[in-house]
Amino acid sequence: MEVGNINIEIVRKRIKNIHLAVYPPHGRVRLATPMDVEEEAIKLFAISKLPWIRKQQRKLIHQDRQSSRKYIDRESHYFQGRRFLLRVMEGQWKQRVEIKSRTYIDLYVHPKSTVEQRESVMNAWYRKQLKEQIALLMNEWQSKIGVSVDAWSVKQMKTKWGTCNTESQKILFNLELAKKPDRCVEYIIVHELVHLLERKHNDRFLAWMNKFMPQWRTRREELNQLPVSHVDWEY
Repeated sequence: MEVGNINIEIVRKRIKNIHLAVYPPHGRVRLATPMDVEEEAIKLFAISKLPWIRKQQRKLIHQDRQSSRKYIDRESHYFQGRRFLLRVMEGQWKQRVEIKSRTYIDLYVHPKSTVEQRESVMNAWYRKQLKEQIALLMNEWQSKIGVSVDAWSVKQMKTKWGTCNTESQKILFNLELAKKPDRCVEYIIVHELVHLLERKHNDRFLAWMNKFMPQWRTRREELNQLPVSHVDWEY
């Protein structure tokens, strides 16, 4: 449906209320509606929300985006929501990453290492840090929500911050979360665990989210407004 020169994806679902969302990175608009709502009613609802839709799209357009990383001195890199400058240390030592101050991330690599090799060292470090962070939060929130996962892991994903397979009870977390604040990582963990109570993003799912994390919308907005990589992420 096109309303006010804005294309809106309409999805009819077995839900009670209309749900409207604007997704990063480019402001895609999606409207989920109960099965029996007439098209004219949907259009009137969308028209009433045009100012809000445009406001959200403007926010996304002006969101900071990083160019492709080259892993060179003084390049910006993020860890747990904070910006650091990279210092590349070349030598015959164990390749690793260290943070010794609030300003720099030190990347120790072999001489003449390639961009891909440096990225691999950085990602291995990000993965280790994120897995330690998630392990603590997962134990806490599984107990609070009353669910248990069979397994979880961290991997690079192109379009989701996390995903839950409710049949196998396995959760995947995006490696990019290592760059985000703890409260945003916690939001994704709760989101995925709640899927074990309700698979779909329906009214029941939202009710569970409101119960366990009343401020989840604020955390989601913060996550989607933080600087993102050159790859297009959305959630």
